[in-house]
Amino acid sequence: MSVPRKNDTNLTPRGPVLVTGGAGYIGSHTNRLLRERGVETVVLDNLSTGHKAAVEGAFEQVDLGDRAALDRVLQKYKPTAVVHFAAKTYVGESVENPAIYYRENVFHTWNLLEAMRAHQVGAIVFSSTCATYGNPIEVPMTEAHPQAPISPYGRTKLHMEHMLADYAAAYGIAFAALRYFNAAGAHPKGDIGEVHVPETHLIPLVLQVALEQRREIAIFGDDYPTPDGTCIRDYVHVVDLADAHLRALGLLQAGERDLRVNLGTGTGYSVKEVIDCARRVTGHAIPARVAPRRPGDPPCLVSGGTHARDLLGWVPARAELETIVRDAWAFQRRHPQGYAGHT
Repeated sequence: MSVPRKNDTNLTPRGPVLVTGGAGYIGSHTNRLLRERGVETVVLDNLSTGHKAAVEGAFEQVDLGDRAALDRVLQKYKPTAVVHFAAKTYVGESVENPAIYYRENVFHTWNLLEAMRAHQVGAIVFSSTCATYGNPIEVPMTEAHPQAPISPYGRTKLHMEHMLADYAAAYGIAFAALRYFNAAGAHPKGDIGEVHVPETHLIPLVLQVALEQRREIAIFGDDYPTPDGTCIRDYVHVVDLADAHLRALGLLQAGERDLRVNLGTGTGYSVKEVIDCARRVTGHAIPARVAPRRPGDPPCLVSGGTHARDLLGWVPARAELETIVRDAWAFQRRHPQGYAGHT
């Protein structure tokens, strides 16, 4: 089959589209972009970590472990495809309690795929992660990098990728596995953004210091083999991530069957560079202190490869660190307590 590529005009996703975990950070941005492009959506979320205030359009509060409720939703909305964000995502928690991760990530994805089979839903875009690669053998990390995850979180995401590939081969469900690097930023309108409890991501934590919600920011290690001694990460804007999901979904619906793509900018920034950028953007001193290294933190994680550009036609539009931090800052100033009090 000749599969349309990035310059074709018929790659706009067709709805209805089921967005699982669509009340979460990346899911809510993707749901908004789908709707802005005229695609009918329904968000499915159990609100264990998501926020109803971030949801636009149709919403069903359903847990993916509840097969009967899932069947009712698929029968009611008859989606043509799924964009799958619903999962547990904390590395440390996955080490302490892997059972939750195998249930919520692996079993619930199996439950979703079985429901898709029963209701003849033919395509799924999956929120995967660069954590499936484990510690980097080389940097930048391309899609050819060996997948050897070092945490239960990373292993469950890799199991999910394997399950999608097996279902594609046996049952014809087309899939895309999008391996994110560090999602960051917020919608430029400032009304939806990053809210996690607990918050573990660097940029919102730094901005909480600027809001005087924290006294200082901890730098976990300043003796890494990097130019300034602090860890380097590839930060990709959440709106750019949403755009990649739409492109992947359109490509699947146009005939592609198997996509495995890194999503990053290819540029890394150190912890100290992020803090300095936040100081410039906020005008706040943002006190910092050096703390001991955290176990398992690689010195450098940066995306490589050209699959996203060549297959999806995806080029991040908001890739500059200052843009990412400014958008995050606009959201956090408007929502200093997250979505509390917002409906």
